[in-house]
Amino acid sequence: MTGLHLSAALTDAGWHPAAWRDPAARPGALFTARYWADLAAEAERGLLDFVTIEDSLGLQSAGPTAPDDRTDQVRGRLDAVLVAASLAPATSRIGLVPTTITTHTEPFHVSIGIASLDYASRGRAGWRPQVAGARLSDADHFGRRAFPEFDLPWFATPDGAAFSAELFGEAADFVEVVRRLWDSWEDGAEIRDAATGRFLDRDKLHYIDFEGAHFSVRGPSITPRPPQGQPLVTSLAHDVGPYEFAARGADVVYVTPHSRPDAVTIVAQVREAERTVGRAGEPLKVFADLVVFLDEAPGAASARKARLDGLDGAALASDAEIFAGTPGELADLLLDWRDAGLDGFRLRPAVLPLDLEGITRGLVPVLQGRGAFRTAYDAATLRGHLGLSRPANRYATA
Repeated sequence: MTGLHLSAALTDAGWHPAAWRDPAARPGALFTARYWADLAAEAERGLLDFVTIEDSLGLQSAGPTAPDDRTDQVRGRLDAVLVAASLAPATSRIGLVPTTITTHTEPFHVSIGIASLDYASRGRAGWRPQVAGARLSDADHFGRRAFPEFDLPWFATPDGAAFSAELFGEAADFVEVVRRLWDSWEDGAEIRDAATGRFLDRDKLHYIDFEGAHFSVRGPSITPRPPQGQPLVTSLAHDVGPYEFAARGADVVYVTPHSRPDAVTIVAQVREAERTVGRAGEPLKVFADLVVFLDEAPGAASARKARLDGLDGAALASDAEIFAGTPGELADLLLDWRDAGLDGFRLRPAVLPLDLEGITRGLVPVLQGRGAFRTAYDAATLRGHLGLSRPANRYATA
């Protein structure tokens, strides 16, 4: 039986907008390093492959396209890359995958940030590039570009779809620049020979000379090649265009099926996207996202969800399937969906830390009992957890 891969998506007090009002939540600690360290430690105790850390360039909002004036939901967050860096020395095996927004940032800065995280974590860094997408208002925080005006929902209009494709094209160039910069130092470029006074072999540093529609970057990076060579790149995708974006530059794609037949269809679309873009090398690892409420007592998770829905004034809506039940019932679902061709799952705990503990202390033992999940880490790097090799450097000479 092939073992599942499991990861947890960490955000705020959890994925339910009223999670911070749950008695098990820790709203007073959300902006502390200890809060995030405790979550990462819990995930590592559960032997998860990695955690992802959400980020944005605007305040959270109940709507997908613009800020709102609500004061009864969590607003404000810490920088995801810096949070991940703080977790590196506090953990030893679990992968750390922060999100950055590609639309208003620079690939050079992101490349050295993730490379530095890979050094700080000794090879456990990943990265989730995210397009600004529906939040066009985020551009106002930077003042460097003007976005066109659209009627809302703008992404559902023909002009909006074309603009979205442009943003994904920019993101694809962004990922390519980052990956080239990671390779701009060959392995062993640092000689560190005090006797001869040679610290660096300059012949092993390379210009990347990237020229594209969105970026012109010469390189090389200021940071030596990361321990993993290429830190893990992951992407959330909901349609064919984003599947092709993932196929071009990612190692892992997160998808959002709502049933096993849906998962079969999506996995086929991802494989077709790989063929369309001519992906070479290892195929994408496909992880399904689910929002989870977990409780050992039958019906308790659903009751907790209903209470939080009442506090928020609306039933929880999500791009991903919402599961409320026992760890055993979730294990049944995951093992069923795995047979649709999925490699793993990224679980979104509805309330933190409660539902993360439901994963690590409830779900994981059930899966271990069924021979479907590891009982110990057998690799030291994030790529190793997923069975991915360390890539050769594109600029190294034979």
